[in-house]
Amino acid sequence: MYLRWFIIFCSFAILVLILWNTYLLFQTFKDEERDKMEIWSTASQTINTADEETDITFPLMVLSKNTTIPIVLTTANDSVIGMSNIEADDMKDQEAIDELLERLKSENTPLIINHPGGDQFIYYGNSSLILKLKYYPLALIAILLLFGGIILSYFRTSRISAQNKLWAGMAKETAHQIGTPLSSLLGWVEIMRLDNVDEQTITEVEKDVFRLQTIADRFSKIGSEPILVPLNVVSETEKSYEYLKSRASKQIDFFYQTDVDEVIIPLNDVLHSWTIENLVKNAIDAIKGKGGIFIKIKNSEKFLYIYIIDSGKGIPKNMYRKIFEPGFSTKKRGWGLGLSLTKRIVEEYHNGSIRVEKSEVGKGTTIQIAYKKTSK
Repeated sequence: MYLRWFIIFCSFAILVLILWNTYLLFQTFKDEERDKMEIWSTASQTINTADEETDITFPLMVLSKNTTIPIVLTTANDSVIGMSNIEADDMKDQEAIDELLERLKSENTPLIINHPGGDQFIYYGNSSLILKLKYYPLALIAILLLFGGIILSYFRTSRISAQNKLWAGMAKETAHQIGTPLSSLLGWVEIMRLDNVDEQTITEVEKDVFRLQTIADRFSKIGSEPILVPLNVVSETEKSYEYLKSRASKQIDFFYQTDVDEVIIPLNDVLHSWTIENLVKNAIDAIKGKGGIFIKIKNSEKFLYIYIIDSGKGIPKNMYRKIFEPGFSTKKRGWGLGLSLTKRIVEEYHNGSIRVEKSEVGKGTTIQIAYKKTSK
């Protein structure tokens, strides 16, 4: 923790030092260019006032040496007398020349040349080197932001990875702990048979015991790569629907519809049933009393769609994506893991997709799962 903040602090300190050094360098070059232009101004004035006996060799050399600083020489009323180191695009018409002159006025204070015919003004701009230095700090800031983003992403990924390992370990330990009483319960079921207990009672107990085994199996698979086998996703969905319908409150009306009887895709039956169960249980929680849940299966050329439709309280549009984030929950009791696990099972393990297709507050929600069909 301390190392992370130390690295971030050092990065910002280095950036500040570099930016400050760049600023000082920028000012130094600005002062040097001002000095050069003053020399250029003096040389120009010497030539303008020279007579036949004046040696203008050095002034001419000074004028010819300036190849980087753009210059516009004007009269007192901004009438252009001459230009130097100006790009062709800046001289294409009078409007472009006027714009150039205004830009040079904003960059540097003009120099004045005393001329017999009237004062002349030298307007000059920043050289290419100054322009590069001007944008250099922006490049440094962009690099720092990128560097900081990489560091934060690394630490965030490391933290999430550690959390995932912790959750996986807890899930596997839970599955292991459940295993012992489950074995005992199966033994008691056999004793009930020997004691001639009502067969319907034994059957219902067995169903719940097997359901507990399924739950333990689910937890044992967290953190492991699941085994996918070709299965009929339609019948697997219907099995989960029938179980949930038999165990749900009588206030909830269940409806099931499909336009296809068989679609074979690589599937893990335990994890798929967990997906349907999570979505249906969330739908029941959203209804909070009397309402309906409709499971609809729709077949298309490339995809099989499973819709979980409820008549519950609905979801605001700005929360469509957020409900699948780990830790997010609208319930007072709950860890907010159900839908995030569902998303992981559908998208990472089965290469499908899950989304809120539509929802209206106070009227209900439609969740869509899409599985890509395998080509025959």
